[in-house]
Parts: sequence; C-alpha cells; structure tokens
Amino acid sequence: MKVLPYITSVTFLFLSSLSAQAKITKEDYIAQWSKVAIEQMHAHKIPASITMAQGILESSYGNSMLATEANNHFGIKCHSWEGERVYKDDDKKDECFRKYAHALESFEDHSLFLTGRSRYAELFTYDVTDYKSWAKGLRKAGYATNPKYPQLLIDIIEKNELYKLDFSTLDQPLAKVDIAEQTLEEVSTKAPQTGKLSKAVNYNLHKVTVNKARTQYITAKKGDTYYRIAKEFGLSLHQIYKYNDVISKQNTIEEGDKIYIMHKRNRSKKERTTEVKNATSLRAISQEFGIKLKRLQKLNPTLSPSKELAVGTTVFLR
Repeated sequence: MKVLPYITSVTFLFLSSLSAQAKITKEDYIAQWSKVAIEQMHAHKIPASITMAQGILESSYGNSMLATEANNHFGIKCHSWEGERVYKDDDKKDECFRKYAHALESFEDHSLFLTGRSRYAELFTYDVTDYKSWAKGLRKAGYATNPKYPQLLIDIIEKNELYKLDFSTLDQPLAKVDIAEQTLEEVSTKAPQTGKLSKAVNYNLHKVTVNKARTQYITAKKGDTYYRIAKEFGLSLHQIYKYNDVISKQNTIEEGDKIYIMHKRNRSKKERTTEVKNATSLRAISQEFGIKLKRLQKLNPTLSPSKELAVGTTVFLR
C-alpha cells in the first residue's frame, strides 16, 4: 500500500515533464511566425517587430490559454466579433475573446483590427522602422491598460533583435531567421495571376473558374482555409469573408466548396428561380449561383439565411 504514493509522485513528475516539453520555446515561436509578421508588415504597414513582440507578450510565446485553446495570439476581445469565442477573466471577470480556426487567422485579424479602427490611425503616421513610437502609440490608443506595456514591447524587440525584421523584404527575409514552413504550402507550379495579387505569394494552388455572370471563384481542396486562400490571391481575411458571406461560426471549408475571390453579383442573369431539391441553406444557394446573400434575402424575405430550407422551396434569384 505504501507503494501508491511513490507511483503517484512518479506519475506526477512524468506528466509535469511532458507538459514542460510541450511548451513552445522563444526561439521556436520567433522562427515559426517571423515570416508571417513580415508578410503582414508589407501588406498592412505594421512593423514586423511590433507584431512579433505583441504576439510574444500576449500569448507567452504561444503557450497561453487563449493561444492554445482559441488560436488567439494577441488577446483581442470580441467587440463586434460574430465568430466563435471563449471567455476568461481579464480586466473584468469572464470577458469575451475571439476564437480562430487557425493561428494564422489571428495574425491577419490583428492587422485588420489595427487598420480598421480610427483610434489607431495615428500609428500609421510613424515610419515602419520606428518601433518605439509604435509601442508607445499602442498604449496611448488603448490597446492595453498596463502603463508598462510600451516598455515591455520595446524590451522584447531589443532583447531578441526583432527590429531587424522591419528591414526585411518579402523575397529575402533575414538569413538568421529560419522560418518553419508551416505558414503556406509552397509549390513550384505557377498559374496565371488573376486580379491584383500580393507580392508575398507568387504562385497559385487553385485553378480560377469564371461563372456565367463573369464572377471568379476557386474550388476548395482538402485542408483549405479562408486565410490560405486569401493570402494566395492577395486578399485580406476580411475581404474573403465578405466575398463569401461568411456568417457566425461558419469558419470551415469543405472540399469542393466554391470560394469566391471577388464580389458576387446582385442577381442571376438567366435563372429567375431555383427549386430546393436537397436539404440546403440560403447561403449555400448564394454560393452555388454566385449571388450576394443579402440580395437573396431581399428577394426572399420569408427565408432565413441560417436555417435549412425545405425540399420543394422556391428561391427567387432575380
């Protein structure tokens, strides 16, 4: 019977060891996400050093509860967020935080969060290499309540020489930064470009199809995410969501789905109506015919965009 406490202690030590091994190191975090931070810098004019320092500070090198359970690396709260969410104590008890399908989406949303709010506008008057002004400006604009927040960011940047990232190009990131190839699946085959593509990506994984209404879309492959498709075609995550009428909690893509890379049309040019033959939704019909969901709702005011449509239902397309 006296053996049990010993076994329990050994088991505890073993599990504690496994837990410690599972933690992401500072070096691994910087190696994994530096290239993404550089891409965000060139797309949105936010210093890569600031993005990395915020990610490190807010997520504890990707080990925080928000990072591991919600893929939220920047501590961004819900605000007007319509996607999935998690709750934890922060400045107040049980506060709402955004939850992402992949950590990559967190980095993109961080950029959109800063570029899309007027209170951060002053930040973009600073040079992209002026990380000190950015650090102080973030605190001034209300990103964090901790008065030491600017100095914490500056210390992280200088201790890890992250300021060097701010001078990196997309084609030649710093040689000393060994980027883990988990951010984007690179292929050697290049396809003709469609629209204005980001310089960060000079290849296409998907064939672009043009429907009868001359709207461009791609057919999703296994493992696709909105973020990867957005980066492939030089779009922001907000744009790809808007083009595809992504609604609450609908953050996954199924193989074979149509994903639009431009605005859908307001109506069908040929078909006047369609009859529901299998269980589907108004959004699915919106994707099938390339018609904006809001427009379909106006044409069909009695149909809900989130509820399943009964077989035999007639849906007006124009």
